[in-house]
Amino acid sequence: MNQNYSRGPSLTLRLFIAVVFSAGLMFLDRYTDSSTQLRSYLTAAASPLFYVASLPETLFSGASEQFMSQQTVLDENSRLKDTLLQQSGQLQLLRFLQQENEKLRALLGSGAGVTDSFLAAEVLAVYSHPFSHQVVLNKGSSSGVTEQQPLIDELGVVGQVVSVGPNSSRALLISDNTHALAVRAERTGVRAIVEGLGQWDLLRVMHLPHSTDIREGDRLLTSGLDGRFPEGYPVAKVVRISQDASQPFMVVYAEPYAQLDRIRHVLLLSGRTAVKEDTPAPEQP
Repeated sequence: MNQNYSRGPSLTLRLFIAVVFSAGLMFLDRYTDSSTQLRSYLTAAASPLFYVASLPETLFSGASEQFMSQQTVLDENSRLKDTLLQQSGQLQLLRFLQQENEKLRALLGSGAGVTDSFLAAEVLAVYSHPFSHQVVLNKGSSSGVTEQQPLIDELGVVGQVVSVGPNSSRALLISDNTHALAVRAERTGVRAIVEGLGQWDLLRVMHLPHSTDIREGDRLLTSGLDGRFPEGYPVAKVVRISQDASQPFMVVYAEPYAQLDRIRHVLLLSGRTAVKEDTPAPEQP
């Protein structure tokens, strides 16, 4: 047996020396300040070793975080693109709804102030007969629509309901050659009858004597005397006057305020209405 491996202090002696040395270091650390400086030196000397030992983990952790951050950014970017696309579609719908809302608000604010019930409706179809101007609405008797119920849009009078079904109704426009309504001139209060000519943009004012005070540009409003259209709603503007002494009445043409060839929404009026304060009351003949 080789005696070189058995030489040196015994294990018990080495353990005793280590315990005494540890106790001495703890005593110095507790009651002296020199150990603090020594410890700082040792920490500074061992710092590079700590850095080298933790470098692989740091590199792996950094690469993993970088990959996860990049993936998170890509995922978030994809979500934002989807959200932007959805919001773009909603924005287009919002613009359309805003336009429709403005139209409906204009309907509620046009002409006289409606004090009772009213109903908004949408035009579903238009009759293509060259002289019969009629439209089909998406409201019927189930919604409270009745025959002879007047219609207006955001600009003025449109027509009246002539036929009612459960879920739809048919309306006759003021431009139809069989339609007539009572009006009065806003400026003078002169009363007259306006009838359709089968043209979208032209009406005729009937039975006005040559002495009647009426001018081009005069506004014609509903007079309420026909018992169907409430008083005070704009109907048409006088655009042409022709006088022939050989005829008993002057020939007067007016342009309807409502754009009858492109209406989309209408308001069905029912009940009594109150004329706005800025609308002059009709004068007695």
